[in-house]
Amino acid sequence: MVAPDLRKAVRGFVAQELKDRHAQLDTRDEMPLPLYGRFAETGLANWWLPKESGGQGLPLADGVDLVNELAYGDAGVAFTLFISVLGTSIVSLYGSEELKERHLRPMAERGGYCATLGSEREAGSELGRTSTTAAREGDELVLSGEKFFSTNSGFADFLVVVARSAEDPSDHMAVVVPRDTPGLTVVRRWEMIGLRASGTYEVHFDGCRVPAANRLEGNGLRLLEIGLNASRILIATTALGIARRIRDLCMEYAKTKRFRDGTLTDSPVFAAKLGQMEMLIDVMKSQCRQAARDYDEIMEGADPAAVFNRQGTLKSALTAKMFCGQAGWEVATAGSEMFGGLGYTDDLPIGKLMRDMRYVSIVEGGDDVLRDLVFSRYVIPVPRRS
Repeated sequence: MVAPDLRKAVRGFVAQELKDRHAQLDTRDEMPLPLYGRFAETGLANWWLPKESGGQGLPLADGVDLVNELAYGDAGVAFTLFISVLGTSIVSLYGSEELKERHLRPMAERGGYCATLGSEREAGSELGRTSTTAAREGDELVLSGEKFFSTNSGFADFLVVVARSAEDPSDHMAVVVPRDTPGLTVVRRWEMIGLRASGTYEVHFDGCRVPAANRLEGNGLRLLEIGLNASRILIATTALGIARRIRDLCMEYAKTKRFRDGTLTDSPVFAAKLGQMEMLIDVMKSQCRQAARDYDEIMEGADPAAVFNRQGTLKSALTAKMFCGQAGWEVATAGSEMFGGLGYTDDLPIGKLMRDMRYVSIVEGGDDVLRDLVFSRYVIPVPRRS
């Protein structure tokens, strides 16, 4: 469990910067980068970065507690502040010492950002069909292609790009690309239905050159799969924070909403719905913490890079994301119904919270994709697995 002083710092940030600001954070205006800069002043920016790279090296279990608090304030803010864990964990595990020193240490010092680019228009969830290529020319890699959805790319310090080898189409690589590299163009920021305090972008590469040494060790698709473990667990955790916020809003509303001879809190139907919410919230918390402990156990072992390379996707990361997305949507649906017609307006935060909740079952593999992964990796008998 995260140390009390760290939890206090995050709660202070949420109370000061996010409380009662749902309308401002639910716009499609420019990214609220000054807000993120103020989070860096807490000393917790990129809290997971290893100590040897200048970071705090907090375990993922602590990250679950921190993201739970941040998402209670705003899930889009939480998403922006933790999604760099996807790319940085890959660099930390499979990058050279020179790459880590050049990219992770400055990020730890400045409170910067990383983006990971896998998604493409045609490939979708079938990343084996990736069409972005990396061609070897002397001591350089030349990247060409387009990536469809990539969070933080518009302001990241560097990108981790998954590309197919131009020389060997069966070979995929993960390449570190500084954002200011010529040939890299941010095409647009997507207008998202929820999480509007975050920024997800379309990015184009046209003869973008980086040193060949910027390639990370291993197959790029496998490295992406490994990196998704940590981010999927924290995405699941945002559902927990949103669900807690919905529960509290429902209680505040029920205390003043007149119902028959009392208030809505006197209704047995309301009591049953809130009891169901509390049960789901409790199980969501347990799921996220257990998945984080599974991840931390590997990271604290003798050779986490080798273990993750053998194992790939963690079952508990998949099931935590699936369960929390589905349970969180149940909480959001029940919560919105309690407000009646007001639950379908923008006058109260509940509508925003519903839209924010929906992303959990969509990004980084929709539920059908994850169901298939659970089936193929953990249900089919071992000798028959691909």
